[in-house]
Amino acid sequence: MSKVFVHNSTDTEEGAGAKVRRLFPVAGMMNFDPFVLWDEFTVPQSAGFPDHPHRGFEGVTYVFEGTMQHKDNLGNDSTVAAGGLQRFTAGKGIVHSEMPSSDVATRGIQLWVNLPRRLKQHPAEYQQVSADEVRETQIEQGSVRELTGTDAALKLLTPTRYLDLSLNANATYTETLPAEFRGFVYLVSGQASVNHTAVNVGQAIFFESGGKIEISASSDSRCMLCFGKPHNEPIYQHGPYVD
Repeated sequence: MSKVFVHNSTDTEEGAGAKVRRLFPVAGMMNFDPFVLWDEFTVPQSAGFPDHPHRGFEGVTYVFEGTMQHKDNLGNDSTVAAGGLQRFTAGKGIVHSEMPSSDVATRGIQLWVNLPRRLKQHPAEYQQVSADEVRETQIEQGSVRELTGTDAALKLLTPTRYLDLSLNANATYTETLPAEFRGFVYLVSGQASVNHTAVNVGQAIFFESGGKIEISASSDSRCMLCFGKPHNEPIYQHGPYVD
């Protein structure tokens, strides 16, 4: 496994009044094949993401707190609660909105995964997975939730391993990923090191290839592991479009 670098997220605004910690795309870090965008978002009830178009990728919204209502031009109208997630395959084109539907701020992660050129014209689709459908494994001093992957309920067109890991203080977790995967570990809260490199809240450590990853928490911590098989194709993002 080859470590690439540690990268900081950047605070910015998105949509209509939503606040995000954007890991990428930002200046100097536009994408990490097959991944196009990573936002940790906080959306007050008065804010959100009104109707807007997309094409050329798959988007996954994972809710930490609150609820998020999705509506699209396919006729879908559903609400995702804390611990649940949703996937839209933009493919050849979709128009949707994501708006908080609770009295508290809605927090979570939005991830965009590129589609290979052969699937850019794939019909648009939508899938919702509730919290009780997410495969969760209790480990010594922690838990692992499998958001996407071989045994996960949510399916993507790109082979991806996406985990939500919670560790108690002084706990360690090891994950072995396919050699052809590349990706990152992002720290949501707490204090942790990844393969003996310290990672702060809002930072991620990137890996060019798969292999063994060891995460050690020095306090109660939560982190996301996001790895996938690259398409080895250029990523051309133009706002909401990935061509």
